[in-house]
Amino acid sequence: MTDLDTLERIVPLEVPAEDLAGRQSLQLHVERYRFAAEHARPGRLLDLACGVGYGTRLIADEREDIESLLGVDLSPEAIGYATREYAGDRVRYEIGDAMTFRQDAPEFFETVVSLETIEHVPDPVRFFERLASFVAPGGVLIGSVPTTPSVDLNPHHLHDFTERSFDRMGAGAGLVEVATHKQVQRVGFSELWSRDRRFRREQLRSNLLAYYMSHPQALVGRIRTTLRHGLANHYTTVVWTKPA
Repeated sequence: MTDLDTLERIVPLEVPAEDLAGRQSLQLHVERYRFAAEHARPGRLLDLACGVGYGTRLIADEREDIESLLGVDLSPEAIGYATREYAGDRVRYEIGDAMTFRQDAPEFFETVVSLETIEHVPDPVRFFERLASFVAPGGVLIGSVPTTPSVDLNPHHLHDFTERSFDRMGAGAGLVEVATHKQVQRVGFSELWSRDRRFRREQLRSNLLAYYMSHPQALVGRIRTTLRHGLANHYTTVVWTKPA
């Protein structure tokens, strides 16, 4: 398995037509990036933890008034792929750790985008504050997280969020919320064991029963969420602006 063959990195050109789950996930990601493109400000844009870069390119194609777009990701393989497939006159990519990117020489961007990233970092508040620090006065920060539990099933996720807790992060960083985009990804019982979901199941947390035994609050949360929402994942993308 290569660095690109993971649950957390979608490569649009390599999602098989029969992988319905993968195509559903890709569509959700594309919708988030289209929402980001709609609310981005003219000027300079940073896409932090850009993955293989298709979203950065999508924004560039939809917004000619954005003069430059920089995609940054920790994975050399992802950045190599992004540079080959999606770089252009206004779009470039570079390798960088989200928690240390330009730490010694911060730059301001009119738009900062980081989608489905905050749940991965050990200190989400500090990371969010870093994102906000890159935003120019009057600019926008666009971020997204799952708002139903995911840590129990996904070993790549370190934190769960609710819509309320995510909103509080923006307020805590001195930002003002201006728009929200909510998504629901529904999964039927029969789909859980369908062939096209096998690859992603293999990357979910192993020995889930042992995890629940050592984290009983996670089991309670999973039961509560399932009773309320059924088998569905909820996501929220928020646009905040930094007061001028």
